[in-house]
Amino acid sequence: MKIAVMGAGGVGGYYGAMLAAAGNDVSFVARGAHLEAMQRRGLTLIGPDGERVVPVEATDDPRRIGVADVVLFAVKLYDTEAASRAIAPLVGEGTRVLTLQNGIDGGETLARDHGPHRIWAGPAYVSASIAEPGVIRHFGGPARVRFGTWDRRPDPLAKTFAEACNAAGFVTELVEDVREPLWTKFVLLATNGGFSAAARLPIANIYRDPRLRPQAIEAMREVAAVARAEGAPVADDVAEQCVAYADNIGEGVRASICNDLLRGARIEVEGLSGVVVRLADKHGMDVPVHRMLYALLKPYENGPVDT
Repeated sequence: MKIAVMGAGGVGGYYGAMLAAAGNDVSFVARGAHLEAMQRRGLTLIGPDGERVVPVEATDDPRRIGVADVVLFAVKLYDTEAASRAIAPLVGEGTRVLTLQNGIDGGETLARDHGPHRIWAGPAYVSASIAEPGVIRHFGGPARVRFGTWDRRPDPLAKTFAEACNAAGFVTELVEDVREPLWTKFVLLATNGGFSAAARLPIANIYRDPRLRPQAIEAMREVAAVARAEGAPVADDVAEQCVAYADNIGEGVRASICNDLLRGARIEVEGLSGVVVRLADKHGMDVPVHRMLYALLKPYENGPVDT
């Protein structure tokens, strides 16, 4: 299977390297020092099981890759529109684009640009990041993907790709309605991201703090309420499920938006608490915790604030 990875950060880098190591034809679209390191020595995976180097093909020009069977789309939310246009040379009649981005709305842009019948979407469950150019660090825990078709129609290629992912060593589940896993993760993601970044703390610290924990739980309930208003089929106890998951997140793990903030990079605030606030406003709902998180983080959207 020919796979192109658009966005070779923690998510795209980890899953792409695993698929390449399993014998698939995988090419990465990357840039800067990360691209140069991948071209020189391959992509290094470091994790609890040790370190290994995976030989990979990498370029900054999608035209050099050509049409792929599957495009793994794993760019930051603020790069979605530009990256969606950039992958046009990778997309042919039979190509499918799987967005593994944070948030819930990346698929809308891809469906508009490439047709909803070509789009798959779902959450990625993996704690990984770029440790240095050409190196992806996996912080442990099971890596998993749940995805489905954007238009909710059966697609034989989706089953084939899920089988390839499972054979590559990460559990992949095909679902009928992508709204459920996307929104279920978003309850956790928007809340953990907002609090970890606003407090500049690892996620575990949020839930151990008696002042922050109840606020985080309330924030999860806010997202769950917005999900239901949007018609997403989330469980009645989705917030409680997410709290139980958060209580077991490893020590020292920060949300990606927090890591980006701490290193002075752009942050995905619009795609996290920003989405919660906008959709709440659409439905005439009150989301005071996420409104505060959004207000605190919005000034840092494009990097450090001059003082």
